[in-house]
Order: sequence, then structure tokens, then C-alpha cells
Amino acid sequence: MIPYGRQSINQDDIDAVVEVLRSDFLTQGPMVPRFESAIVAQCGGGVEAVAANSATSALHLACMALDVGPGDVVWTSPITFVASSNSALYCGADVDFVDVDPLTWNMSVEALATKLADAEVHGRLPKVVMPVHLCGQPCDMAAIGALAHRYGFKVVEDASHAIGGSYGGAPVGNCAYSDITVFSFHPVKIVTTAEGGVATTRDPALAERLRLFRSHGLTRNPDEMEWEPDGPWYYQQVALGYNYRMTELQAALGVSQMTRLDEFIARRRQLAALYDRLLEAVPVLKPHVLPNAQSAWHLYVVRVDAARRRALFEAMRAADIGVNVHYIPVPSQPFYRRLGHDPAHYPNAQAYYAECISIPLYYGMTDQDAQAVVTALQRSL
Repeated sequence: MIPYGRQSINQDDIDAVVEVLRSDFLTQGPMVPRFESAIVAQCGGGVEAVAANSATSALHLACMALDVGPGDVVWTSPITFVASSNSALYCGADVDFVDVDPLTWNMSVEALATKLADAEVHGRLPKVVMPVHLCGQPCDMAAIGALAHRYGFKVVEDASHAIGGSYGGAPVGNCAYSDITVFSFHPVKIVTTAEGGVATTRDPALAERLRLFRSHGLTRNPDEMEWEPDGPWYYQQVALGYNYRMTELQAALGVSQMTRLDEFIARRRQLAALYDRLLEAVPVLKPHVLPNAQSAWHLYVVRVDAARRRALFEAMRAADIGVNVHYIPVPSQPFYRRLGHDPAHYPNAQAYYAECISIPLYYGMTDQDAQAVVTALQRSL
């Protein structure tokens, strides 16, 4: 089967992990800072990076660092993995959603502006807005940043799909229009640490809070303690945190993988361009990227006739083409329905879900694989 996504592991990756296994540190050693430095180098000067054991953990840390809690509300996209909205619920906050743009499938700036104006009237503005760079395609962050300045909310970019992407000529993760950006390094993502996530920020105080909450709320810094330490061994718990640390094994894999990020992105863009050409005569709607952005191409999603999507999905799977669907709208999930969310409030998201299908896209694909995917798609249609 040609899967929809697959990691690329080479001998350098294996050697990097083995070297850690033979070292003195399996956790809390030198590799996590090295991985964080590699992320900073990718995202540009002025940011700090804080690694975690998953992107879900990093999103939770981001909400905690921004003091999200009971009585607050966080808005995100209905078309995302459930971790985006769950991270706010972990903090005791409420969650709401902003419908997607029918062209980009990312959070609609128009819908966001309308919802903010109404929320201001009713005294229920969000504390945080969390746009999601679906498939690796950046949201319109300048417009979202302008609304954040006007209405006073914080911005967390869920860039789980978007390491290596760019917006306005700058790399995703530079936080030019946001307070925190979060990346994912799950095996199907562009770069993998097996499991793992990173939060970037330009605010040193936020970076310190991210680190504090990442490791149980403990500090060994006397300046952060409430009284004098008993000795050089001393630590204090000054907040309630979690064990969200990334291991040295994960970080070593990440350091090695980051050396090939440009190579990974270049190949994904080649494959996306090839799909664009091969699908010209196929009755599907292809993805759209903003003119001032470059997608990281984590996913290549097409939209098809909703009445035929299930049959198409099953035919493609029968042809050994590992298509998938990204994503089921979060407000339609049973848990979120019980919280009072109605998927009908997000018609663009519902229309997208009824028609979307992710076709295979990953670094190790050949041009022949892509041609086979399109041929199977034509036959199935």
C-alpha cells in the first residue's frame, strides 16, 4: 500500500539515537537543548524554543503559560485534530470555534472578525485565539494579528503541520504575529522525533513559564524561590506543572532529522506541484495556498463530490492507496456535542468535511507513486 504519510529514517538518524543510548544521559541531557537550538535556527533570530514530549503537551503548556483558566474562552478552528481545543479544556477554560474559509480551509478571518465584534458586545471576548495551519498551509496571520491588537486577545499558532512553511517571506514559528507557535514531530509529520512537540516564543518570560510548567513547576533558580535554598541540591515547586519533558532519544532523532528539513520540504513541494499538474483534468478541487505564503505540504487534500466520497475512499483503499480524512469537525464529536456545541454553526467546516480526502504525500514517494495515486483516483471517480 502507498500510505498517506510515512517517516523517513536514515542511518544518520539511527546512529544519533544509538549514540545517546551509549551515553550517560537518556533524559535531561545535552540533546534537548541542541534540538531546541535547531528549531531556533529554523525559525529565525529572536525566538526561544521549548521542547515537549508531544505537540499536545506543548499546546497545553502554551495555554498554561498564557494563564488560560476557568472563566476564559479559547477559540480555534473546527477543522483540526482534537488536541487543539482539548488543550484549553485541560486548563478549565471554555472552547469555541471559528468557521473555516471556503477557499483555504483555514480559520476564516472574515468569520473571526464578525464573531469578535459580536463577542465584544456581549462581553465574552476570547483570551486566546488558536489558528491552525491545516496541511502545512499558513493562515492569514497578519490579519489575525491585527485583530488580536484591536481586541486584546493572545494568539497561539497551532503549526503542528507547518515546520518548514513560510508566511510573508518569514518562516512559520518566528511568532511575528503570535505569542506562541507549536510544532508537532509525530512520525507522519515532516520531521519526526517519534513523538514530540516544540513551542516557540519571542517573549523570554513566556519561555520561562513554558519550561517551568514542562517539569512539575520545579525550579533550581534561587531568584525564583520563595525563600533561601538549603544548599546546592535544593529545589522548590513554585507552580503546578507536569512531566512533559522530551527524552534525549527523541531529541537526538530530531537533531538529525532537522539537518534534512530543507530536503524534506523541497521534495514535498515537488510532489505537490506534480499533483497539481496531474490533477488538472480530474474533477476534484485542489488545495489553495495564500499568495504570500509557502505551504510545508504535510498533507495534500482534495475535495470531491460529497455523495461519492465514501465510495471513492473505499475504492482507493481497495486499490492499496492509503487515503485518509483530515479532519472530522471537532464540534461534531460526541464529547463536544455534550458541551453544547452544534456542528451546524460551522457550515463551511461541514461542507469541507463532507468532501475532503487526503491523498498520499511523503518524502519517500516517487513520481511513479504519485502517478499511481492519480490513476487510481481517476478510475475510482
